Amino acid sequence: MEPNVRFWISERQSFIQRFLQWTELLDPTNLVISVGKIEKSRQLLLTNGDAAIHDLEDQKIHEAWKRSLSAVHPDDSKLIPVPFRPAALLPFTTPMVFLSLVPGKSLKSMILPQLSLCSYSAAFNIINGNASYNRQPYESALLGTGAVASTTFFALFPHLLLIKYELKNILLRRTLPVIILAHVSALNVLASRSLETTRGIEVMDKEGKVIGYSRKAGTKAVKDTAISRAVLFGTSALIPEVFSHFYKRTQLFVRFPRSLWTLKLSCTVLTMGLMVPVSFSLFPNIERIQCSKLEEEIQSATEEIQLFYNRGV
Repeated sequence: MEPNVRFWISERQSFIQRFLQWTELLDPTNLVISVGKIEKSRQLLLTNGDAAIHDLEDQKIHEAWKRSLSAVHPDDSKLIPVPFRPAALLPFTTPMVFLSLVPGKSLKSMILPQLSLCSYSAAFNIINGNASYNRQPYESALLGTGAVASTTFFALFPHLLLIKYELKNILLRRTLPVIILAHVSALNVLASRSLETTRGIEVMDKEGKVIGYSRKAGTKAVKDTAISRAVLFGTSALIPEVFSHFYKRTQLFVRFPRSLWTLKLSCTVLTMGLMVPVSFSLFPNIERIQCSKLEEEIQSATEEIQLFYNRGV
């Protein structure tokens, strides 16, 4: 069984435990680990087998799990490209989120930030999604292109309204971009990983034996990930706006109006720094599902009551 899958199945973690686990996996140093060190860590885990799961206090084993879980895809055991590893999400998307919420004087000035965020999100979702079903490279490319085009359009829509109609309702001007960003983030996941819902993903027993491919499991995996992404970007956009609203009423803002952007950037960095591990921890990486909720052909293929599948990140 793939070591990462074995780990997530064996570790029945609570939300707090998953959060603490992700704070380690999101360590930026995981982005600069050499391929050689990752391969040695994987070999150590494969050699020790199940014993590696119960020996987490051993520093070498602990470090091996950290490298493996943060850099290797659990479905195909391939290395995740460095810019799209989970630890890369925060440094890449934080400036994109900040710039995408800066009011622009024209629609042209808003296109690049929105396009960058939607493009990176689509690539991240496809690479870190479930990879257990058959798909061709051109299918992923077409799917990603469609996801980027559609979500970029919807992301630009509120800014077009604000520019064209000059909305004077302060609450609407502040909340509309935040609401749209949360919905667009979820839509990006739904669009870029739509093949999982139509072709189905692998479901397995606790020993890692593949029972079959389930569209219902694929739908749940994509839905849960979309919810986590909406929580991540929606909250990360909302909190800086709330802080800015109250900051504008202070004397400090009157004296130093340009400090507003420093505050918003700092709030965005801090909020996303907290929300990335929170959003990744909302649902387990390897989720459990009752066999009775799956397709009839899967129910007839096993006597297991509970099966497992990779939700993706």
